Amino acid sequence: MKTLDWSQCSVLESSPQKVGGEWVFRGTRVPLKALFQNLEDGATIDDFVEWFPGVHRDQVVAVLAFAERTLART
Repeated sequence: MKTLDWSQCSVLESSPQKVGGEWVFRGTRVPLKALFQNLEDGATIDDFVEWFPGVHRDQVVAVLAFAERTLART
C-alpha cells in the first residue's frame, strides 16, 4: 500500500508540540486519524465538522481529494 506524504497537503500540519507530532488539521489539535476513524464508523463529512469545532468542511474535502489523487497515481 502506498504511504501518503501528508506534508504535501496544505490543510494539515505536524508539530512535536501538537498531539505528539501527529498530523492535525491546520490551526487545530484535531488529528487526521480522527477523520478516517469517524468515516470508517459511518460518519458523514458534515457530522465530522459538527463534532470537531475548528475543522472546516473545505479542509476535510481537501484531505480526501489529496488522498484520492495520490492513491490514483499508484
